[in-house]
Amino acid sequence: MTDSTFAESSRTNPWRQATIGLIIGVALMRLVALAISPVALYADETQYWIWSREFDWGYFSKPPMIAWLIAASTTLLGDSDFAVRLPAPLLHSVTAAFLFASAQRLADSRAGFWAAAVYLTLPSIWLSGVVISTDALLLCAWSAGLYTLLRLREDGGWVSAAGLGLAIGLGFLSKYAMIYFVVGTAIGIVIDAPLRRALLGLKGAVAALIALACLAPNLAWNAANDFATVTHTAANANWGGDLFHPAEMAEFLVEQIAVFGPVLFPVLIGLLIAGALKLRNIAPERRLLAAFILPAILAVSIQAFISRAHANWAAGAYVAATLLVTLFLLNGPAWRRAVLIGSIALHSVVGIGFAVMAASPALVEMAGLDNATKRIRAWPETAAAIAEAAAADDYAFIVFDDRNVFHQTQRYAPSLQTEMRMWLRYSGPVNHAEDIWPLPETIDGPVLIVSHRPLEVPRLREDFRTFESVGELAIPLDGGRTRDFTLWRAEGHVRVERDAAYEDRWQAIDAEAGVVRGYSNDDG
Repeated sequence: MTDSTFAESSRTNPWRQATIGLIIGVALMRLVALAISPVALYADETQYWIWSREFDWGYFSKPPMIAWLIAASTTLLGDSDFAVRLPAPLLHSVTAAFLFASAQRLADSRAGFWAAAVYLTLPSIWLSGVVISTDALLLCAWSAGLYTLLRLREDGGWVSAAGLGLAIGLGFLSKYAMIYFVVGTAIGIVIDAPLRRALLGLKGAVAALIALACLAPNLAWNAANDFATVTHTAANANWGGDLFHPAEMAEFLVEQIAVFGPVLFPVLIGLLIAGALKLRNIAPERRLLAAFILPAILAVSIQAFISRAHANWAAGAYVAATLLVTLFLLNGPAWRRAVLIGSIALHSVVGIGFAVMAASPALVEMAGLDNATKRIRAWPETAAAIAEAAAADDYAFIVFDDRNVFHQTQRYAPSLQTEMRMWLRYSGPVNHAEDIWPLPETIDGPVLIVSHRPLEVPRLREDFRTFESVGELAIPLDGGRTRDFTLWRAEGHVRVERDAAYEDRWQAIDAEAGVVRGYSNDDG
């Protein structure tokens, strides 16, 4: 790329103008969608909001950045669901801008526009663009890191070095999956001479020191809290059970179609395989991009084979993947451009269609997708019903067996906050709600148990001297479904010891049961 290309101004560069218009236009569309959305916060979003109410350098299951952003947004705009979710579309807009800048560096502004367009319309981004999640933060930090790294590779200055360190540090404060970026950087140093010259020196040392300085307070917090976040992240890997599940790996790979697209993902896999077969003959930039794609996809695929993996665990890989696939499809035969434009159009139609459908229960029912929406509907109504049940007697505590219901009730029935407690299924806390609001050993008076997990009721019964039914709740959802609860009045809390015999006994019972949460017509 020539110096004159870098010097193009937005006033004389139509591709840059088009990119700015695209990013602003998509952001405004998503902001309007958030403002009019009837969908309450998801349970994970509510948990992040709970964290945001108290500043800390770490939380039970995630680093602190998401809580900090929500705290900033709600402080400025008020404690609405819109304000909680506001950072999401803004973060994705910044990511798209960094992708434009990276593609412009690797090729030209035309490639930058299409890279931004591909990213903003990816299937996963249509969802992530209106949901506050750690992935939005991770992708933003990852794209900033990749851009500053490309600048350093081309003799960038100390600002680029500082930017790289800041991006890596903030990425780790957002999600520990930023480790794949570090692995990609290490591979890049080995295979790419310009990057090796840029990073194996004072600038690389400055970047590393800044990254460590950002991460140090979170490491200190983990050390002071028994490495809670790190331990939870490791527990998610679930290597304690039966190993080797090829079906899980196949499912994870198929799910990547929903992340990156039904055509773009096969194109990506084809490019990676072709690149591996003729490694020495491909362009250095393509090899470098592959270094930031393969570690996450391979590691999570192996994790899925050994145990399990969620579709978004390799999300960071799709920053460099967007660049690699876009640059490939923009060059060569005309069919490639058709694939590029067709994918963007298809993703946009499907993404907008699902957004419209999620806002309309009637459309959900017509499409037969009520099972997919059952966990996002009627949380204010659920919290109100629980509050009404709690008012029926003088209860010492309202006790929950599902942390999602617990957090949603905290959000949508704040008057109950001081009375709410979590029953501990295991010997110690396994989530934030159990860690901060556990049911105390000694209780003065009766408690109301709100059970959303039929499987847990017999175990709950063992922990109390008296345990009697006081009713049920059935909250209407889409398609005639209901969110079901059983209500119990219990006294005399005497918690059964969670020793090996207890676990063996109940695991044998669990093996014969299938329902873990209370939804009518539950299929998963």
